[in-house]
Amino acid sequence: MRALVAGAAVPPGFDAADLSATAHALLHKRAGEVAHRFPLLAHACGPDFTARFLEWARTRPKTTTAQDAAAFANDIGIPLPRRKWRQRSR
Repeated sequence: MRALVAGAAVPPGFDAADLSATAHALLHKRAGEVAHRFPLLAHACGPDFTARFLEWARTRPKTTTAQDAAAFANDIGIPLPRRKWRQRSR
């Protein structure tokens, strides 16, 4: 599992190319989740958001999407945009 999500060495008996492709796909999915839930963060990074996020996430296991976004934003020095919630009155 660590080889898939945290950049650890490929365990014996596993195909390195298959594991690499799967790990890459999971990183892209993770970047997409962050971009979807925190579009202002993705926008603040510009067109290279995915590349920057993949580089950052390559050796960091996922916790939650919100924690990923906060840690990524903090590490690259971008304040995490906060959502404004409106209370609905009934």
